[in-house]
Amino acid sequence: MGTYNKGILGPFSGKVGTVVGANWRGKDVMRSLPKKTDRTPTETQLLQREKFTAVSNFLTPISNVLSLYYGSGSGELTRRNQAMSYHMKDAVTYVDPNFEILFDKVQISKGDLLGVQNPAASSSSPGEIKFTWENNSEQGSAKATDQLVVVLYSPMEDIYYTNGNAATRDAGTVTLTLPAYFSGLEVQVWITFASATGKSYATSVYLGAVTVS
Repeated sequence: MGTYNKGILGPFSGKVGTVVGANWRGKDVMRSLPKKTDRTPTETQLLQREKFTAVSNFLTPISNVLSLYYGSGSGELTRRNQAMSYHMKDAVTYVDPNFEILFDKVQISKGDLLGVQNPAASSSSPGEIKFTWENNSEQGSAKATDQLVVVLYSPMEDIYYTNGNAATRDAGTVTLTLPAYFSGLEVQVWITFASATGKSYATSVYLGAVTVS
């Protein structure tokens, strides 16, 4: 991939000859067209494609969270690609005949803000999940106004719930009312903190599985 300065006719996009022009992260770039091949993919290549698909399918529904709170917003890799790289390496495993996500390794955010201290999640009222944590807003760069971010996932129904401002750090507890279709489902739970401005964020915490009453 190469970058180029705009000529007298400006930048181009799409295929021109053997190259493709596009705008990537604010830069005008050119890529060579992929070479056609009649080779049959090897078993290793097929497995790698399946692995990529499994991770991509899991992360795509929470792209809105990852694009805000995962890794650095500068550099060659987008936040989404940073998340893909981590999860491809550390958060997926092969259980014949499929790849499975390792929920305890999943990260919905990755940053340097002080994280959630002694969190817990439970469900005792219909359609609700209660979260508790210790208020550590006086430590380090943590502030009372930091926002609790919640992601829930039901493997059985393949559905997600996200909330980007569930509560402030100093609240210490919050009860969320979920859509009715979550009642009776077991959900995987991740939470994290992000500053009120969204410029800083913690690395997420996995709270395990909770069955919604």
